[in-house]
Amino acid sequence: MPDITAKLVKELRDKTGAGMMDCKKALSSTSADIEKAIEWLRQKGIASAEKKSGRVAAEGSIGSYIHTGSRVGVLLELNCETDFVARGEMFQGLLKDIAMQVAACPNVEYVSVDDIPTDIAAKEKAIELGRDDLDGKPDKIKEKIVEGRIGKRLKELSLVDQPFIRDSSMTVEELVKQVAGKIGENIKVRRFTRYTLGEGIEVKENDFAAEVASMSK
Repeated sequence: MPDITAKLVKELRDKTGAGMMDCKKALSSTSADIEKAIEWLRQKGIASAEKKSGRVAAEGSIGSYIHTGSRVGVLLELNCETDFVARGEMFQGLLKDIAMQVAACPNVEYVSVDDIPTDIAAKEKAIELGRDDLDGKPDKIKEKIVEGRIGKRLKELSLVDQPFIRDSSMTVEELVKQVAGKIGENIKVRRFTRYTLGEGIEVKENDFAAEVASMSK
């Protein structure tokens, strides 16, 4: 059996953020090879991504994406459990992909449906209830139709419910879970801001013909 010292366990723990017992088990299973132990811990994380979803993700990174032409830009905060994972290539790749997703989805305003304020949801419901195609339908059927439409509409505003732009067979939420499983840590999209060049600026339209006429007087 390899000699697993407290120093080696601490080194692995510092590099991965894994618990002491997990670090000892990883080192025991890999003949105290720290690089192999890191991979072992990551592999084990694949089967436990859901279990980690309740753990605090206070580390992470803020990433940016500027679309070609520099007319659309995104800032996005993606959280994980350890700085070690945040610096990793897989995490940074996910951060870039999600920021690009935000740039490609101008109608998305919230991270998830749970983040949508109740007054916004109520307003959408009122709009749907007032549609002409519901006239004359029984209240129970009307409520069911509206409920389905509202659910669809709110998902259109939610980032994690969007089909992933690189692979439409999965949603952004499924992508995050997939990467979290491979990394072995909880990953959460916390917030984002999308900038569109000139957005909110009122541009005064000049009447060129009138301007020319006034100059000729």
